[in-house]
Amino acid sequence: MPGKEESSSDKEQCLELFLKIGLDERTAKNTIANNKVTANLSAVIHEAGVTDGCGRTVGNLIYTVATKYPANALVHRPTLLQYVVSSKIKTTAQLDAALSFFGATASEDFKLNEFEEACGVGVEVSVEEIEQAVNEVFEENKHVILEQRYRTNVGELLGHVRRRHPWGDPKIVKQFVDAKLLDLLGERTAADNEKPSKKKKDKPAKVEEKTVAVVTPEQPPEEDLNPFLIFPQPEENFKVHTEVFFSDGSVLRCCNTKELLEKHLKATGGKVLTRFPPEPNGYLHIGHAKAMFIDFGLAKDRGGGCYLRYDDTNPQAEKKEYIDHIEEIVQWMGWEPLKITYTSDYFQDLYDLAVELIRRGHAYVDHQTSDEIKEFREKKMNSPWRDRPVSESLKLFEDMRKGLIEEGKATLRMKQDMQSDNYNMYDLIAYRIKFTPHPHAGDKWCIYPSYDYAHCIVDSIENITHSLCTLEFETRRASYYWLLHALGLYQPHVWEYSRLNVTNTVMSKRKLNRLVTDKWVDGWDDPRLMTLAGLRRRGVTPTAINAFVRGVGITRSDNSIINLDRLEYHIREELNKAAPRTMVVLHPLKVVITNLDADSIINLDAKRWPDAQTDDASAFYKVPFSNIIYIENSDFRMKDSKDYYGLAPGKSVLLRYAFPIKCTEVILADDKETILEIQAEYDPSKKTKPKGVLHWVAAPSPGVDPLMVEVRLFDKLFLSENPAELDDWLADLNPQSKVVIPGAYATSLLQNAAVGDKFQFERLGYFVVDRDSTPGKLVFNRTVTLRDSYSKGGK
Repeated sequence: MPGKEESSSDKEQCLELFLKIGLDERTAKNTIANNKVTANLSAVIHEAGVTDGCGRTVGNLIYTVATKYPANALVHRPTLLQYVVSSKIKTTAQLDAALSFFGATASEDFKLNEFEEACGVGVEVSVEEIEQAVNEVFEENKHVILEQRYRTNVGELLGHVRRRHPWGDPKIVKQFVDAKLLDLLGERTAADNEKPSKKKKDKPAKVEEKTVAVVTPEQPPEEDLNPFLIFPQPEENFKVHTEVFFSDGSVLRCCNTKELLEKHLKATGGKVLTRFPPEPNGYLHIGHAKAMFIDFGLAKDRGGGCYLRYDDTNPQAEKKEYIDHIEEIVQWMGWEPLKITYTSDYFQDLYDLAVELIRRGHAYVDHQTSDEIKEFREKKMNSPWRDRPVSESLKLFEDMRKGLIEEGKATLRMKQDMQSDNYNMYDLIAYRIKFTPHPHAGDKWCIYPSYDYAHCIVDSIENITHSLCTLEFETRRASYYWLLHALGLYQPHVWEYSRLNVTNTVMSKRKLNRLVTDKWVDGWDDPRLMTLAGLRRRGVTPTAINAFVRGVGITRSDNSIINLDRLEYHIREELNKAAPRTMVVLHPLKVVITNLDADSIINLDAKRWPDAQTDDASAFYKVPFSNIIYIENSDFRMKDSKDYYGLAPGKSVLLRYAFPIKCTEVILADDKETILEIQAEYDPSKKTKPKGVLHWVAAPSPGVDPLMVEVRLFDKLFLSENPAELDDWLADLNPQSKVVIPGAYATSLLQNAAVGDKFQFERLGYFVVDRDSTPGKLVFNRTVTLRDSYSKGGK
């Protein structure tokens, strides 16, 4: 059954059952290795009433029904099985015709005489008729058969006979064809068994003229393929969504009636409608970016619309701050909601439907405590109040609404199946009492619906065509459709996809809230977090995030965690095109150019872009070269080596966009270790050709320091790839995840930079101006380094 692993004893029972219907042992063992086919075949055997066994012919047909029956017509499967068991349908040809018939019929009613006519029920084809048809086919194709002998395509001959007598026994047809071949050709000869020799193709004559090479187009990259082709159109939403297996052996096959679907299509005009339903109890993270891409992306791809719907059923966890953030971040990500709605907008509708659910005998008021409910669920026991009279539950539910019952003393529970194999059918709670004002609905209500009750109903009310969610909700499918079926409501198409998990971070809201509340990070928008606010503050663009999500795909595979390098690849791809270059020195080391006058300033051209054209003045910016410059402290060593390209005593390097310099002297402090400054000479002729190239910043005028800025270097927040798996996950925090450099030197290009402006600091990475900047001091966050270890084929 769905939602539960089969034990070895269950598999042994299934194997015994499959052998009873005549399956050979190999097929039976292969079948029980596939949980889905096992569940289908077991259900079909019980449905057909042949648990005590049947003949092999009937058994093979039943196996075909289990594996090939169209899902959109499951309501008619018992009818077909009765025809199979009674041998009214006894050949594969008849069964194939039946499967095609029901596939086209779907869940609609059909006329039995039309079905029987389509499947050849009652049509008997005599042996004499088959023999005559075989003789006619051989006569028509005699010259080809004599020419090709035993290389003749026997399948084509069988097809010709089948077209004359589609309901003829295929075994008898094959026997006559084989006998006729032997009669016409005699026994096989050695030549018949030889493989035909391949004829060598004549080489074309050489053509002296040069030919243009034909390039075979490569398979487009994953990012360029349309990921939304997997989803059906709204008018196809008549197929069975899911089968709900009950413990009494009955099966509920949930699907829309023709009337419900027509009403839905009339209301929507046949357009695709989706919804992005975040709970306003925290900030959105990169996993929500995937949800947005799928929800908004599908609607946009099909010319439809996507609701931004706040799932605000728990007033204790929700804040106006979160609501405002979600709306802002959705727009920042480039999505435009069709309409902004709240689950609380439908509280009256949800209440009225809960009353109707009680009236129909599908819900009851329960007085068990949460601990008692948990214990009874574990023991698969019904609540003692489960069978109370409908009128009593209606009265108590009204008392709950009026605030006449204390919080925790009563809940409304759906009457589902406490003995089910699916935990999410254990009489889920529909309403609970909470004397807490609601941030959107005010103090009108003191009872609030649960997610399991409200989500599917609001999907139906809003005429959602595709209800898309992550895989952990797959086991809730049964409850989702059970409730809509119980209330006779339109049923959207539900599809689950894998969560987006990224290395070296956590994305559960509980853990994120812990990091923020306990001040392990600097708020929800800390650039080290994978919240979308944090990524934005770090300088990541929404286009880079969407490109990353699109590349990851929207499959149902749920066993992978995506390496952070893959996201960084897309960030670099975006910023490489958009971020102008400049030079910043993080840890300045003073260099005095001894052969340049102290009051001399040489203004040089530096490139904003690597492919800058000399005739495009806007592609360059001016950098001063004076007798005092600053290089990175790490770009100087007292001892040189062959694999080192920085500066050392007596060694030359090239300053980017400037001149070669050679270290002539090192000035040390009194401790004889600390380097106070380097003295060097520059080569104005540029004849020196050193291998190393360094970035640098110069004093803009005598006695004036370069522009001083603060730089924050961010790294992975956690040391482990999957910290969520660790018991003490907080102990895995990276102590070097944030390094602040308060006194970096920058070129004057940055002096007018505004919050959000992005740059590439040459040799250091990509950076963005942070909101902590003041008129007196700019603050830069490192978005990502220049290193790129991601290859498109990797995770």
